[in-house]
Amino acid sequence: MIVAIDGPAGVGKSTITSLIAKKTGLLYVNSGNFYRAVTFFILKRGLSLTDEQEIINTAEKLDFKLVNGRLFVEGLDLDDELHTDIIDSHVAAVSSIIGVRNVVNNALHTTTKNLDIIVEGRDITTVVFPHADIKIYLDASVETRAKRRWSQGISDLSFKEIKEAIKKRDDIDKNKKEGSLKISSDALYLDTSDLTIDQVCEKVVGIIKNCNKSIQEK
Repeated sequence: MIVAIDGPAGVGKSTITSLIAKKTGLLYVNSGNFYRAVTFFILKRGLSLTDEQEIINTAEKLDFKLVNGRLFVEGLDLDDELHTDIIDSHVAAVSSIIGVRNVVNNALHTTTKNLDIIVEGRDITTVVFPHADIKIYLDASVETRAKRRWSQGISDLSFKEIKEAIKKRDDIDKNKKEGSLKISSDALYLDTSDLTIDQVCEKVVGIIKNCNKSIQEK
């Protein structure tokens, strides 16, 4: 089974998808971490962030593996290294490069082949897994998303700076040449602005259980 969760930056996809994975036994896959890993190595190696071909060449040579749900790249467990302000400020630009998107999409398919997964990202339901068994688009206002990010306490930015960064990220994501942020016509749309994380999880878990029941009855 493939459950695909889509939506903009800061909507809580990672937190919600991770919790649902624990409740359902599906393998949690954070597609954004693949792009963050590419950005991590670009920065670590001091490469130019304006040289698209160099970025593509670097991405093509990276070895991606999922081990117990954690992302290993070049043998390194990077899960705890990818959510920093500097990576946040550059990952949208890196992920907008078509060649990088092709590399990451291939890596996502390769690392999850024959697995039951719940995967989240910004073009997961429209481009990466268009034939997913379940597609859900999570949304929330910019104000709500900024508050959620601020409350995590993992950023050195002010609330106002976080809000502006989210607006900028939305603009980039919605206007990408490939893999832009869109709502799939067959995705269930959930506005989470006034919902708690538990309420969102309850709704999605219910959808997954109903889908499993339908599959078993066929």
